[in-house]
Amino acid sequence: MGQRVQKAVIPAAGLGTRFLPATKAMPKEMLPVVDKPAIQYVVEEAVGAGLDDVLMIIGRNKNMIANHFDRVAELEHNLLAKGDEKKLARVMESTDLADIHFLRQGDPKGLGHAVLRARSHVGDNPFAVLLGDDLIDERDPLLTRMLDEQESRNATIIALLEVDPDSIHLYGAAEVEATDDPDVVKVKGLVEKPAKEDAPSNLAIIGRYVLRPEVFDVLEETEPGKGNEIQLTDALQVLAADDEIAGGVYGVIFRGRRYDTGDRLDYIKAIVQLALDREDLGADLGPWLKDFAGNLD
Repeated sequence: MGQRVQKAVIPAAGLGTRFLPATKAMPKEMLPVVDKPAIQYVVEEAVGAGLDDVLMIIGRNKNMIANHFDRVAELEHNLLAKGDEKKLARVMESTDLADIHFLRQGDPKGLGHAVLRARSHVGDNPFAVLLGDDLIDERDPLLTRMLDEQESRNATIIALLEVDPDSIHLYGAAEVEATDDPDVVKVKGLVEKPAKEDAPSNLAIIGRYVLRPEVFDVLEETEPGKGNEIQLTDALQVLAADDEIAGGVYGVIFRGRRYDTGDRLDYIKAIVQLALDREDLGADLGPWLKDFAGNLD
């Protein structure tokens, strides 16, 4: 049995170039998904899994993220004076979510480097990493399952998703073998963004990890890989190849609802899907959407 994870790390230092010019002055993590910034959904997921100590790894010009999770006394006072308790509660929601810390990444050397920067905060304890591009529906508690598997196996746990083989080049791909649980596999190897013909499977790594602290020593020795960046996938490959380092790597196959906000088209789809599920929006949006779609050529 391993130690129960207490802390979450959210890398949020990327430039968001796929959303320019919107991200010229606004961090991509602050792009709204319906009426909340994407990063808030991720923090809510961590808190929902029992992780209320959250470290965000940020870059330059990301102060807007910190401001979002801070108090805004003037706004709160105005809403209170107007008697608008519903909006006040929504504003306070992000402020009271978690114990949130911020750390600058410094040089933008990739995801592996961002995770390595968390070492002083995490210490010698297992921890979760959540990427802001992947939003997991709260009705499908992936992270909780991953935390349970980490505690019971005392190993590194990654989230895997079956994707169209034609899309595997957009992800890290896993070479796996079955376990006695159909939703859990033993990871034997990982390849970062392989060509379709070189992919070991169509199981793609998505942005949820539960890592043992030994990953830090591996990342210290990891040379820059694709894009001349320190790739977390390369470090995980080392852990998968030698169970003695950190108990091996296992994958939880996610079969629930995931919203990709890292791509412009998928970002729009995510907004529509989440809005349709909202009690205050879905009843009106659904019929309008059907009518609009019916008028398309």
